[in-house]
Amino acid sequence: MEVAALALLHGTSTLQNIWINRASHRAMAFLWGSGETVRSHFQLERLNRELQADNARLQERLNAYEAQESARTEQERTGPPPSSSYRYIPATVVKMSRNRTRNYIILDKGSEDGVRPQCGIVSDRGIVGIVEAVDKHYSYGLTLMNPDMNVGARIGGTDIVAPLSWDGLSSTGAVVRNIPPHYAIASGDTVVTSGYSSIFPPEIPIGITGRTRLVDGSTLQVDVALFQDFATVRYVTVVDNLERAEILAVEAAGEDRR
Repeated sequence: MEVAALALLHGTSTLQNIWINRASHRAMAFLWGSGETVRSHFQLERLNRELQADNARLQERLNAYEAQESARTEQERTGPPPSSSYRYIPATVVKMSRNRTRNYIILDKGSEDGVRPQCGIVSDRGIVGIVEAVDKHYSYGLTLMNPDMNVGARIGGTDIVAPLSWDGLSSTGAVVRNIPPHYAIASGDTVVTSGYSSIFPPEIPIGITGRTRLVDGSTLQVDVALFQDFATVRYVTVVDNLERAEILAVEAAGEDRR
């Protein structure tokens, strides 16, 4: 009887017809919205992987662009600008330790994906680690939260280049050591990769400088607040220097001649 009464009102009364239509539209909108929410939830993993791949491609293009711009500024250069010597491989963190003295990371990409030992691991927020061992489908690496890992870092727009390492205290803390004492370092300067490495490209942001102190009366040590919080890292990019073997061969030849 209630259904019949509603149908009668819907067909004969304009005011009640409007009310009923509004109520039915709200109910349908709620059901459709709930369905879209559930559908979107199950698509998040796929969308994240697509965004991750897009970020890797954009980073590779940006690196190539910066290499070309750098080549154009060389006055003595006559040939065409070089292409980027780095390849970028998106990856997802499978496992990562955060509460050990020497922390590690395992990624879901391996040798079949182009990952090699001594590849760098970065994120959109900075340096994450270095690949140490590779299987067909997975790779194992050290994170920056490991005293065995150092990164060549440059402070701000200066020529100060020194090793950066984890401070051993938190997931967002690091220190730059062995800086000559005559340098004046301001708090709030950006710390980036130096580029004097066969692993990481130059100018990758790492963190912000904090307190500076004199160590043993001979060198400065600067605290750094990392951009990358290792408590939340999930998606990363493996950076492969395609010219690393040539760089290491030249370095080895130079050492043999000493």
